[in-house]
Amino acid sequence: MSEQPFSVRARVRRLLALMKKEARQIVRDPSSILIAIVLPLILLFLFGYGVSLDATRTRVGVVLEEPTPTTRELAASFEASPYFDARLGTDRREFEEQLQRGKIGGIIVIPATFDADSRTRGTTPEIQLIVDGADPNTASLVSGYAQGVIGNWVKQRGVQSGRGAAISGTDDRVWFNPELTSRYFLVPGSVAIVMALVGTLLTALVVAREWERGTMEALMATPVTAVELLLGKIIPYFILGLASMTLCTLVAVFVFDVPFRGSLGALYSISAAFLLPALGQGLLISAATKNQFLASQIALLSSFLPTFLLSGFIFEISSMPKPIQWLTQIVPGRWLIPSLQTVFLAGDLWPFFLKNIGVMSAYGAIFIFLAARTTKKRVA
Repeated sequence: MSEQPFSVRARVRRLLALMKKEARQIVRDPSSILIAIVLPLILLFLFGYGVSLDATRTRVGVVLEEPTPTTRELAASFEASPYFDARLGTDRREFEEQLQRGKIGGIIVIPATFDADSRTRGTTPEIQLIVDGADPNTASLVSGYAQGVIGNWVKQRGVQSGRGAAISGTDDRVWFNPELTSRYFLVPGSVAIVMALVGTLLTALVVAREWERGTMEALMATPVTAVELLLGKIIPYFILGLASMTLCTLVAVFVFDVPFRGSLGALYSISAAFLLPALGQGLLISAATKNQFLASQIALLSSFLPTFLLSGFIFEISSMPKPIQWLTQIVPGRWLIPSLQTVFLAGDLWPFFLKNIGVMSAYGAIFIFLAARTTKKRVA
């Protein structure tokens, strides 16, 4: 008795055959390996080493208007700080031109009255900080680090003298990232950028490649349905995407020393939920364009740029205008990046993860449904 073409057993056999065909295609096609393995490593190293929000060893000028043991001690604190490359002077005019040219990030002026004010009870000694506003990010970091150096010096001096410090301080406690190392949240965010680019770009080329090579016509003559065709292509690339994510995680932990405090179950659950919209979006693009070059360009514009700009990776979403904040809701990476940063730095927070997983899964279902409808018009 012949097997019915639309029986469950026949569907499973066709799906396995399609998956096997796609797996062989991945192995034979160097571009797939380049996109899934080489490109993520290149991007991860670029983001890990090339992008930094730390003001480490920023050049500053320290002006001692009245060199005294007290002011020299404070200046020595700036010289010993790992955040500054301090250069001493006695007049701010020595550093003004360097600040204008961007050779230094700020000028710290310790006034001539500082020593007398520090010995007067009830008087807070003032220090002038001049920063380059052309780079607001560096300016704010220099300002914050300078206040930290001054606060630590005041506390130490108060302890050594056996009396309260002249400047009251706060007992700061920083959770999850005590050293405020930007790499610890940039690298997990870059993993999300890589997954968005790799997942969408890989599948964006799949169906378009079938049309360009003429193999789609051969598939149209078989009993293969649009759903079977899409699943046969999604599943191998889904596994390849998880392998790419695993590689990025190993590099993040063992090369960039990013702490991993969550569980592998949470990591793979979050990543799997995100790969659904990424792969579905790529299949929708490839089914609609039927051209590899056009599909790759649209994939880059619709996945990489929104994930990079509108996901909170670099720019804080809460500081964006309200219409842009609403727009970020439809970017799948906006739900992935905070989840990855949490699982790396804070650990498992399942109520937070489940919400984001649900949103990403919903977007994945929408993209896959649209891809199936678009492909059905051409395959059925």
